Amino acid sequence: MGIWFNLCVMGKRFLITGGAGFIGSHLCESLLKRGDSITILDDFSTGREQNIAHLFQRGDVQVIRDSVENEAAVNLAMSTCDAVYHLAAAVGVQLIVERPVLTIRSIIHGTEVVLAAAQRFGRPVLITSSSEVYGKGAKVPFSENDDVVLGPTRASRWCYAYAKGIDEFLGLAYRKQFGLPNVIVRLFNTVGPRQVGMYGMVLPRFVAAALKNAPIQVYGDGRQTRCFCHVADVTDALLRLMSTAAAFGQVFNLGSDEEVSINDLAQRVVSICGSASRIEHLSYQEAYGQEFDDLPRRVPRLDRIRSVIGFVPRYSLDQIIRSVQDYLKQTGA
Repeated sequence: MGIWFNLCVMGKRFLITGGAGFIGSHLCESLLKRGDSITILDDFSTGREQNIAHLFQRGDVQVIRDSVENEAAVNLAMSTCDAVYHLAAAVGVQLIVERPVLTIRSIIHGTEVVLAAAQRFGRPVLITSSSEVYGKGAKVPFSENDDVVLGPTRASRWCYAYAKGIDEFLGLAYRKQFGLPNVIVRLFNTVGPRQVGMYGMVLPRFVAAALKNAPIQVYGDGRQTRCFCHVADVTDALLRLMSTAAAFGQVFNLGSDEEVSINDLAQRVVSICGSASRIEHLSYQEAYGQEFDDLPRRVPRLDRIRSVIGFVPRYSLDQIIRSVQDYLKQTGA
């Protein structure tokens, strides 16, 4: 029996890279609630202390404030854990466009360091990838075995997709060459409490504007469609994937398949928030200071993850919007 078979038993210690981030902090919370211990490795470049401050009253929490690129820090954390969730990466379109070197280094080199340490100590790894790896794929919905078409390397917008693709190659190569147990998860738009809009995240940005009755800025013509999944549904699936032997060695889409245009999303936010905000459109040039190659549709096929762990999102889009609204009201963010 492989090492991962016992990871559903309470009392394990998990390393969560990027654990102070939006998704990472919710995952940490779920692990502690289940009775596990956690070690958070985060450099707090985009993670926030307020995301994890409440965790110290809930269980055994260790925090290492360091970069996932620091081999000594990663090896120390890896030596004392039972398995690792590797979430650390540059996040948000705005950050990716403005800081492509940070994006590429933090993703590729960080994953190299994590996988090498996991191999050294024999620790199973769950690697979070992204729907960005599908690039300009015209076949919708996206399936895990689809071919991908990426944009030109001169456009920094695509560096995230290329880097995440290399992450996946690395994870699968470590499994093939060394037998390292790992699972790769392509996250589609994950949203909910604690997500911030400062890096271009669309839903918290819309809700924050609506609560102030400020203009809601839609980039492009707004006809592009996306699917939004609540972070609670995502973290629950991550827990189950790590605890399911059949998941290892596979790549999974994870998200919702409820498709909505960004124009419709903005209108629903205005309606749910009871806002007087008007909706205005900005060109990508105005929003990002450069031309931006966006995808008209991004919808996942969920057959594989449904067949392996029975995944079905619990939160509707309206419930997701209300949860973000409630969080922003409560925190004044």
